[in-house]
Amino acid sequence: MKKPAIIWLNVIIFAVTFLVAAIAVPYRAITVGFDSSEILFALMCFIYCGMSITAGYHRLWSHKTYQAHWSLRFIFALGGAFALQNSILHWSSDHRVHHKHVDNNDVDPYSAKMGFWYSHIGWMCREYQANRYHDYKNVRDLQKDSIVMWQHKYYLLLTIAMNFGVPIAFGLWHGDLINSILLVGFLRLVLSHHTTFFINSLAHVWGKQTYTDKNTARDNGFLAFLTFGEGYHNYHHIFENDYRNGIRWWQFDPTKWLIKSCQWLGLTSKLRTSPEDKVEKMRLAMTLKRSKDKLTTLPNAEQALQQLQQEYDLLINKLNAYYQVRKALLLEKHEQVMADVEKSELMTQYQELKTRVNEQRKSWQLLTAKLA
Repeated sequence: MKKPAIIWLNVIIFAVTFLVAAIAVPYRAITVGFDSSEILFALMCFIYCGMSITAGYHRLWSHKTYQAHWSLRFIFALGGAFALQNSILHWSSDHRVHHKHVDNNDVDPYSAKMGFWYSHIGWMCREYQANRYHDYKNVRDLQKDSIVMWQHKYYLLLTIAMNFGVPIAFGLWHGDLINSILLVGFLRLVLSHHTTFFINSLAHVWGKQTYTDKNTARDNGFLAFLTFGEGYHNYHHIFENDYRNGIRWWQFDPTKWLIKSCQWLGLTSKLRTSPEDKVEKMRLAMTLKRSKDKLTTLPNAEQALQQLQQEYDLLINKLNAYYQVRKALLLEKHEQVMADVEKSELMTQYQELKTRVNEQRKSWQLLTAKLA
């Protein structure tokens, strides 16, 4: 079967920028050196590009997990052009197809089942899905956003202005144009590209399937550090409408922190989160499945399997009761319709259920830990 035509512009950009970053930057560092201001500014530009993709392209526009003020959308639009990863409209269209048809080699633009190289960068090097390059039916909602359409219309000019203008302006101001072009231009761009590409490749082969094994997405804390929180990818693929990827307080997700901080400033609103009971039940179901898989390989495992299922059923029943009362308390907090006596009784019931749930969680954790 004949391979699709090579997209020479993409290949040249990827090859040239990588070679300059891999060869010229280290050579310049050895022969001339970079000062702290240059390194710091390059790092700031890398963070700006990365967060424009994660908070803007991904969580704002692709998944509509929150709403943002026009000024923040404008900043993200410029940062996306600086990151050189296509327009908001095109990127979001690809990403929505990926989520709808994840791991389907015929439809998923960067299916991980096509191999690491393909999902990381190969899918952009050939005309694999040229028939839908300009099919934006799945992003009609974004076509109503004037900033999205402005960036799409002037994308080429914006990428040139940002990728040449910013490094040149800083170099002229700081006094070393070559250093700025190498660090802020080439190295920053290569790092922006490949850390983002890791989500399509590494995040689908390296890590834990915490919530589902129905797709290849993985949770990986190390990748989260490199990708501004996007490494909790297994969670994201099943709870894609959540503005968070790292839902625990200790999980590294600066994109989540940025979105939440902007809410305090009035720049973001309507932040969407997934129901806690659904999240916990999905995680427990995966733990049950893994534990059962391990037990079935052991001889005479019938009794252990029965005990495992019983503990799981007990925990689920207690969780259902706990979350039902918790929802009632939250509703009362907003509506204030209960009498003080009723509210007190509900609170007492909630505390009792909370204690029982925590005890059952510990019992479940001790049992499943033996099978880990």
